[in-house]
Amino acid sequence: MPRHLCLTRHSPGIVTRIECMLHPLAGGQGLWMLFCAAGLNAAQPSAVKAQGPFHGASEAQGVLDEIVDNLLRQGYQADDEPAIWRLHLQAELRRQDAGRGHPSGHFRLQP
Repeated sequence: MPRHLCLTRHSPGIVTRIECMLHPLAGGQGLWMLFCAAGLNAAQPSAVKAQGPFHGASEAQGVLDEIVDNLLRQGYQADDEPAIWRLHLQAELRRQDAGRGHPSGHFRLQP
């Protein structure tokens, strides 16, 4: 399964969208996070959530697989549309990394 995916559910007059992304955390410790954004299609996400950290990509992938199976049972369908909320998910990744003492970017500390 891909590390970034989109699911949509069509209701009369409304298309609900969920985008999910798996990504390793900074620090090289093998920790991964699952990020999901949800809302109405063609609008800003109404919710962005993070789950984890997980020990390794396979553990994170297993959680994502379970979430996708549950959403498919609720009427969502996998969609090949391009990611429109990737920046929102990456912003949450930066917040998670910063909260763990790993700021994004390259900083040079001067004594």
